[in-house]
Amino acid sequence: MFTLSAFADEIDPDPERQIDVLKDCGVRHIELRSILKTNVLDLTDLQVAELKSLLDKHGFRLSAIGSPIGKIKIDQPFAPHLERFKRAIQLCKVFGTPNIRIFSYYLTDEGEWDDWRRDVLDRMWEKCKLAEAAGVRLLHENEHRIYGDSPERVRDLMDTVLNQLNTPVLGAVYDPANYVFCGYDPLEGWQKTREWTVHFHIKDWKTGEQHGVLAGEGQGRIPEVMADAVAMNYDGFATLEPHLLGGGPTGGVTGPELFPKAVSAFKKVLEQVGARYQ
Repeated sequence: MFTLSAFADEIDPDPERQIDVLKDCGVRHIELRSILKTNVLDLTDLQVAELKSLLDKHGFRLSAIGSPIGKIKIDQPFAPHLERFKRAIQLCKVFGTPNIRIFSYYLTDEGEWDDWRRDVLDRMWEKCKLAEAAGVRLLHENEHRIYGDSPERVRDLMDTVLNQLNTPVLGAVYDPANYVFCGYDPLEGWQKTREWTVHFHIKDWKTGEQHGVLAGEGQGRIPEVMADAVAMNYDGFATLEPHLLGGGPTGGVTGPELFPKAVSAFKKVLEQVGARYQ
């Protein structure tokens, strides 16, 4: 069963506008990245309380805290970043979601990943131990230019870190467009990482383009991947992140007119492959 969610800040910065559009789309979950052009980890306690009240009023829940944790260079100080991560854990408790989206750091201006692999793993390990103690789960996205932007390095992260843990506190987010953007075959990326995949980000892409396309119209191999996920009895979230008007390191833009089209296109893919969704 696929449960649909959305990076609603792609619709509009205003959470009330986000909710109005998603209601019309039949989507009742949000992956909280920002509201009012403010990152989720920078919201005040008052803003958080007001947003929680608004979501509750309209019967919305969060699929995950869409945090930017891990989107710094690997040689930057870790202690302040870890404090921001603790804020993400706090927000999980407030919003009633067990999931935090994370990344695995950008490379330094000079150097190779072989030089920094141990540092990446150590930082991931520290976050996983905090997450394990708090009862939350970390969702690693295969974002471009981070350590885990390639299928092989995603496998390395998952296999190495999870072998040292007693609980499945870390899982993979599969984003087909990011593999296309980085020059990897998204179907191969799926095949190499599906055993750890617990969450989908749905955007499609064509090589060389500056924005996304509707699901099934790009090179992301989304119908094939969804069909295989159905065969595996996937049960989890699929979060719409279409980037139809553009995207960058801090988010994307789709707009209130195009977002419903993105939802409809993905629902059509799911129906074609025999998937159940809600």
